[in-house]
Amino acid sequence: MIETHLLTRRFGSRTAVEALTFSIPKGSIVGFLGPNGAGKSTTLKMLAGFLPPTSGTAHVGGLDVVTDSLAARRLIGYMPESVPLHPEMRVREYLRFRAEIKGITRKRDAAVDRALELADVTDVAPRLIGELSKGYKQRVGLADALVARPPLLILDEPTEGLDPNQILRFRDMLKRLGAEHTIFLSTHIMQEVEAVCERVVIIHKGHIAASGPLEEVRAKMTGGERDVVVRLHPREHHAAWKEDPAAAAKALVDGVEGLTLRSATADGELVSLVVRSVEKGDAVEDLVARCVGAGLGVRAVSPQAGSLERVFHALTGAEGDA
Repeated sequence: MIETHLLTRRFGSRTAVEALTFSIPKGSIVGFLGPNGAGKSTTLKMLAGFLPPTSGTAHVGGLDVVTDSLAARRLIGYMPESVPLHPEMRVREYLRFRAEIKGITRKRDAAVDRALELADVTDVAPRLIGELSKGYKQRVGLADALVARPPLLILDEPTEGLDPNQILRFRDMLKRLGAEHTIFLSTHIMQEVEAVCERVVIIHKGHIAASGPLEEVRAKMTGGERDVVVRLHPREHHAAWKEDPAAAAKALVDGVEGLTLRSATADGELVSLVVRSVEKGDAVEDLVARCVGAGLGVRAVSPQAGSLERVFHALTGAEGDA
């Protein structure tokens, strides 16, 4: 859906991004990560046709964003970091206005209704945009990006400034939209990428630091290892686990090939184990089978939160968007 080759943008003597080459497959949700000043917003503006590259090429749906700019932009729903809404307009009025600008002449009301529903803002359709909360304004910006039914959504920091509940709601929305749209999502929130994205592009100082399927990028940076959290209910073995969870966990994990116990902590009636396994192999599955065989209740198995964050810091350091 997106192909870039040596994409470069300079502002005078300053190079914002240089020689970016990456691809985004159709139908994928891809996270675009980088420190402030890395060039994320500049890259998204070039892809969306808002900023011409100094050199290199970018194609959307096979169309060059410079030489076939209008045709390429018809394939894109772009939501910039600061959504340029009109506070004096009502939500439905604004979306009808945007639909007209985007050339929707037939069934315009139906297109607006669909965008309102997908972005979950139907309930505020009659209200003035200026009276809405930050979360609703962000979703109106998303409805604008959706109104022309583009196959590609380019979203620049769409959850910036939202509270935790609004972020969770926005994530659920992105997952639903991913069934019909390719999504290229810029964000600073690692958990957001891990929750909704299957691929990632990481940029640092205007250069690609890593690109590809999320698990492959993570495995490459961790030497093929991953940390996994296993939540257990000890059931009738509760007393032993409560007294010394580390010893009980060690006895359970020892002997499972390819697995190392990192920590074990009791939390009420449950115990959380953090184990490290090789990326390939069945070690975690073997551990789960061993738990079940020992009469332990397995409540959850998930990658340890923050593992992508460690990869990000390894690639970019802890430095300070262009």
